[in-house]
Amino acid sequence: MPLQGKPIEHFVTLFDSRFLLLGLTLHASLQKVVPNSHLWIICIDELVEEQINKLNLDRVSTIALTSIETTELRAVKSSRTIGEYCWTLTPFAPQAVFDQAPDAARVTYLDADLFFFSSPEIIFDEFEKSQKHVLITEHAYAPEHDRTALSGRFCVQFMTFRQTPEGLRVLKWWQDKCIEWCFDRNEDGKFGDQKYLDHWPTLFPTEVHILHRVDLTLAPWNVDYFLLKNSMNLIPVFYHFQSFRIVSDKLARLYVGVSLSKNALRFYESYLMAVGEQINVLRSNSFPMLIMPEPERRFNILRKVYMYVANKVRYRDFSAYVR
Repeated sequence: MPLQGKPIEHFVTLFDSRFLLLGLTLHASLQKVVPNSHLWIICIDELVEEQINKLNLDRVSTIALTSIETTELRAVKSSRTIGEYCWTLTPFAPQAVFDQAPDAARVTYLDADLFFFSSPEIIFDEFEKSQKHVLITEHAYAPEHDRTALSGRFCVQFMTFRQTPEGLRVLKWWQDKCIEWCFDRNEDGKFGDQKYLDHWPTLFPTEVHILHRVDLTLAPWNVDYFLLKNSMNLIPVFYHFQSFRIVSDKLARLYVGVSLSKNALRFYESYLMAVGEQINVLRSNSFPMLIMPEPERRFNILRKVYMYVANKVRYRDFSAYVR
């Protein structure tokens, strides 16, 4: 049950039916660490909206895609892939919550492939002390994985916006930029919805706070670096399971493009257990478990063999985690 007397902490994410499993896993982890949370889910297709509503999840509200699509969004939709359109929609997600919950003081956008290991209260405390209006997180790349030039300094993964004129001004700037250009390629210093954030410290220095505790926001590109630098027993607020995919009815791809230690793999063991629980939920409701897209299919067979031998891709049979 939500904590009595504490204001609701609003979160928002978006995904289609292919990512339902990861979205359910995110929700389950959020419930455990933020008892006063409410998760808003923007449903990218009608199937996922129908499925989530049928599940009747605690502290979850769905938002139909058609209800937030502006004339400007509909005008660019046909020129973008599903993934690119989801990126285009991301700046509109916090506004969708403010429209539905006018009394919400702030809302935090979450990528659907995040998983919480501890409470984000420490992050919100830092944000409160900054007295700013928008919170963003850096990729915090390990030196050997640095892709700042291509993917940007900041990661869209976890972003908090206050419902203030200052916070909404930053959000509107981002919305306009993503309508103008939001594609899965590098072009003139842009990349998707993400590299726009690189301009914020300069454009909005009094509005935007950059999270200091980057060791609390782990991902494949920094997990081993922070485990070695800080503590092998480090417990993050969240782990970003970027590139995790269910690729068959028994096989999951854990990561690709990096080489992770056995110690880092403990986070994946926890995640697989949590994913397995949600697979059971899908099966008990007779929902199909849709195979997730693998964007790296363009790699030729020799490249795939090299990545496997070099431990830059790891697959795992997840059947043991399912009833």
